[in-house]
Amino acid sequence: MRALVKNRPGPGLELVEVPRPVIGINDVLIRVRKTGICGTDLHIEAWDPWAARTIHPPLVVGHEFVGEIVEVGANVNDFNPGEIVSGEGHVVCGRCRHCLAGRRHLCANSIGLGVGRDGAFAEYVSLPMNNVWHHWPGIDEDVAAIFDPFGNAVHTALAFPVLGEDVLVSGAGPIGLMATAVVKHAGARFVVVSEPNAFRRELAKQMGATVVVDPRERDLHDVQSELGMVEGFDVALEMSGNPKALRDAISNMAHGGGIAILGIPTDDIAIDVNQIVFKMLTLRGIYGREMYETWYKMTVMVQSGLDIRPAITHRFPFGEHERAFAAARSGQSGKVIMEWQSSD
Repeated sequence: MRALVKNRPGPGLELVEVPRPVIGINDVLIRVRKTGICGTDLHIEAWDPWAARTIHPPLVVGHEFVGEIVEVGANVNDFNPGEIVSGEGHVVCGRCRHCLAGRRHLCANSIGLGVGRDGAFAEYVSLPMNNVWHHWPGIDEDVAAIFDPFGNAVHTALAFPVLGEDVLVSGAGPIGLMATAVVKHAGARFVVVSEPNAFRRELAKQMGATVVVDPRERDLHDVQSELGMVEGFDVALEMSGNPKALRDAISNMAHGGGIAILGIPTDDIAIDVNQIVFKMLTLRGIYGREMYETWYKMTVMVQSGLDIRPAITHRFPFGEHERAFAAARSGQSGKVIMEWQSSD
């Protein structure tokens, strides 16, 4: 089969022939139809310091996908050839305290698809049956292909109650864009998106933002005055990893507010702990998705009218992977999808 592989240390990926995965008795073999490019994939392709520390070539990369089951192991129940599925990209140990308690998203021993084991940028991918999500009828395949990052958005957006609340979203990358639509769908009153990139500010408007702000040009306190907010934001979603964005969020929070932090900074961030204490703020780190409660919530919200498709801006056949990665890296894009198989 053809696959995008990190064959050796250094920048770039190669489209090469590799053996089709051989499944075990608890595994599912999936013919990949569409994949989404993630920031993690960009790190691996560029071979930055994180990738150099983490990745052990050769490796098939990629973890966002939708596909069709073609084969199941002898112990597999409830999955059958021909069904349309995606997969949770964190393969957990199943034996630690959190796994045994049903909190698999907290497993400290998880192995990442396309990071620690061969991934989904290929014509076929294999996963344990406990990592496979069976899509409900009517889910658009482009949306199904990005259920993994969509899950990051939902996990972050719903970390605190947002019904009737005023929400700040810092960073309108693909996950921030989807989170904007989620909190609006979940009943937030005002959704303010702070993003320096003009292209992505326009996308944020399409995703339901009440106001979009270039943080280099406008202070968030001015936005509060414009909207008639009397104290500050009830909930903030920090999606950027930018030190100033986190500090701005803290200084613009209402008493008792909550900040969900998904963005990953490259360096340490100095923050004013006095504001956290005297405002009685809650800061919560977010990683991945809750298995499988988040996947269920995603599906139900899509079926009830949530539309995240405007966040998808580019589509390429997998043979044009260099163009696809360039688009994802350009900043002039939302989510970028590569097509591996026709859905016809």
